[in-house]
Amino acid sequence: MSQPLRILFMGTSDFAVPALRVLRENHYEIALVITQPDRPAGRGLELKASPVKKAALELGLEVYQPEKIKAPEALEKLQALAPDITVVAAYGQILPTSVLQVSKIACLNIHGSILPKYRGAAPIHYAVMAGEKETGVTLMYMNEKMDEGDILLVLKTPIGVEETTGEVHDRLAVLGADGLIKALELLKQGKAPRASQNHLAASYSPSIKREQCKVRWDATAEQVVDKIRGFNPWPMAETQWKELNLKLLSASVQNSEAKQKKPGEILMVSKDGILVNTGLGDVLIKELQPPGKKRMKAYDFTLGHSDFKPGEILL
Repeated sequence: MSQPLRILFMGTSDFAVPALRVLRENHYEIALVITQPDRPAGRGLELKASPVKKAALELGLEVYQPEKIKAPEALEKLQALAPDITVVAAYGQILPTSVLQVSKIACLNIHGSILPKYRGAAPIHYAVMAGEKETGVTLMYMNEKMDEGDILLVLKTPIGVEETTGEVHDRLAVLGADGLIKALELLKQGKAPRASQNHLAASYSPSIKREQCKVRWDATAEQVVDKIRGFNPWPMAETQWKELNLKLLSASVQNSEAKQKKPGEILMVSKDGILVNTGLGDVLIKELQPPGKKRMKAYDFTLGHSDFKPGEILL
C-alpha cells in the first residue's frame, strides 16, 4: 500500500492524547478527530473541553463532537470521510456496527490491559487493585461486543509494588501510542496478525463507583495498599475517623504476617506515618487528605489532632 493511510481518530480522555500526537508526528493523514461534547465541570460548572479536543485544536485538526455517535447525521459525516482506518482510544461511547464498518481496512481500539483480562471501562484501576505484577496495552480489531475483538498486537510492562493507577495510566498511554504506530505499519504492509481471544479466560473491570472507595481494614495489608494505590489519583480510597472522612493517597505494607488487635486500630504514629492494623498485617499510611484540605504527610495531619493516637479506630 503506497498511499498514506487516512485516519479517523476517536478519543476523549488523557489516555488517548499520546496516540493522537504520535499520529501527527508520524505524518499520518488525520481526516477528523471525534470526541465527546464539552461537559460542565468545576464549581462554576463551566463547559470544559476534553483533553483530546484540546490536543486536536493545538495540532490544527478538525474536531467533531456528536452527542450520539449513532445519530444519522453523525454516521453520514463519517461515511463521507471514507477513512482507511478508525483508531479508537478511551472514546466513551459504544460504537454501533454502522460506525465500525465505516473504515475500509480496520477499526482499531487501544485498550489498557492484556486482553482478555480486564475487559471494560476501568482496566488499569482493577489491575493495580488486584496486585498484578504486569499489565500492558492491546491493539484490537473492534467488533460489536465490548473488548472481545481479535488481537493485533500486545505490548507488556511491569507494575511496580508502589505504583499508582495514575502512574501506570500515563505509561500505558505512551505504550499504546507506540503500539499504534507498529500496528498501522503492519496493516500498511499487509502483515498484521489477527488472533482470537480466549473468551473463557476473560475478566471484567466495570466503571468505578464512589461506594467502592471505602477501605476495608479487615482485608490483608497487601489488599489495603493495593486499593489505596489503585484508587489514586481518582476517586481516592477513603477511611473515616470520628466525623472526618480521610482520603488515603500513599501507603506501604508493614509486618505482612502480623495479626493482632482490631482491624483499623492505630498502632503507632511517627514521622514515617500512621501504622494501622488490618485483618492480616499492618499498613503504614504515608500521605492523606482531610476534607477541604490539600494532600499532606500523614504525620503532619496528626500534629493538628492530638487525639489521633494509638488505640483509635479507623472505620
